[in-house]
Amino acid sequence: MALPQVPSPTPPRTIARIIPPHPLRAAVIMLMFTAALYVLEAVDQATGETLDDDGIIARNVDGLWGIVWAPLLHGGWFHLWANTVPFLVFGWLAMAGGLRQWIGVTALIWVGSGLLVWLTAPSLSSTIGMSGVIFGWLLFLLVRGFFARSGRQIALGVVLLLFEGGMLFGVLPGTPGVSWQAHLFGALFGVLAAWIVARADRPGTRTITV
Repeated sequence: MALPQVPSPTPPRTIARIIPPHPLRAAVIMLMFTAALYVLEAVDQATGETLDDDGIIARNVDGLWGIVWAPLLHGGWFHLWANTVPFLVFGWLAMAGGLRQWIGVTALIWVGSGLLVWLTAPSLSSTIGMSGVIFGWLLFLLVRGFFARSGRQIALGVVLLLFEGGMLFGVLPGTPGVSWQAHLFGALFGVLAAWIVARADRPGTRTITV
């Protein structure tokens, strides 16, 4: 007589998590990343802000390298201080799907938004700062639960919207010296990343977290 087959347990969906699977390790990574930004800014200040020349220079071929370097650079200590708390909080929360997923999401936002800034910002203007990536993480966290139909992720998004929703006005033009293009395209790629992650995390799709 054939024995009834017992279905194998379904692994927990990564999208349902709202904190990283290894919270302490995620915190250490974000703190080390933040420390690196402060070291770079200290070097920039000590050398007369020469590092800021490596930003995204719109529609200049040499300025394409700024897509890689621009998020690591800031226009002074106040610019960096203003970015530090959202950078730490959103970056840490975005690791809920594991480190490998976080790297992929961050790379998509980083490169995608940087390329569109290069294409659309005023000609030969220079853009620096982590704001585009921060906006990407924020929108990733705000919408991922809706794509995945995860109540906990939606609840987290509502909380973030209540406390940080005012940031979203940064995607609108009008503030001198602020790259609304970086904010807008970072946000759009954050939504795209959320959609990709939600599709990859559907039942039956193999997911890997580390």
